Amino acid sequence: MLSTGALRAHLLAARLAGPVATPRETSLRSYRLFAARDPRVLLGLDPDRAWGERDLLRLMADKCGVSGDPGHVSGPDVIDPERTLAALEAFARRLAGAAERQAPVLFGTGHPHRLLGFYAGLADALSAAGCVVLTPAQGRSVDMATRFGVRTYSLDYVQGVALVREPGVRTAGSATGAHTHSPLPVRAVLEEAVKAGGPVPELVVGDHGWVCGAGQLGIEAIGLADTDDPALFVGEAEGRVSVAVPLDDGVRSDHYRPLARYVLDRAGLAR
Repeated sequence: MLSTGALRAHLLAARLAGPVATPRETSLRSYRLFAARDPRVLLGLDPDRAWGERDLLRLMADKCGVSGDPGHVSGPDVIDPERTLAALEAFARRLAGAAERQAPVLFGTGHPHRLLGFYAGLADALSAAGCVVLTPAQGRSVDMATRFGVRTYSLDYVQGVALVREPGVRTAGSATGAHTHSPLPVRAVLEEAVKAGGPVPELVVGDHGWVCGAGQLGIEAIGLADTDDPALFVGEAEGRVSVAVPLDDGVRSDHYRPLARYVLDRAGLAR
């Protein structure tokens, strides 16, 4: 069992929290784009209210612990580990609730190279607790906009976790998925689940468009988000995202394993 103190130390040592690798300039650029309603950073969310840059900076200072000073425009961004720990506790409670009612759950990631193992561990534990881990629309094509124009990606599942593969990548079962912020994959998955007449998820666990896209459609959604992903925190503030955990989402994949162990222990799902 990992203590809260040990996890706090790990968060700081691995730079999951504290000073993180995400540059302040990148975060501020995302806030500007979100304020302008740029779909690249909305991640499928359609906010109820107008969010200006100052509003977003105040929100992110509250949710993540970044500096709320608009004059602070460079250097590494900072995440308060206490906020990460509090959000992980809330995240664990949502997993525990899903396990208790044996709810169908969908896992999806836009960061397969980094976060696949984290989600796979959770999927395995929820499956063992009697939840159905959903895998609809496997192999379905999804057209997504990229900086190179619209490209066709394919949906796949690895250890119960949905991801999309780049054109020409056909190695099923490998973690060579694409980094994406798009909500289109989760929309395709949900559409296919409804069309097939099977269960639809009562909980979606993931990041980027998987969380915001599901939350926008009224499905309970929880996930991880970096300081340059304001959409998840806006979704949480507006009630569409149940839990957004602030942390750096781009460190080495093995650094997320202690978080999975901690969350499963807090949820009563550790084996």
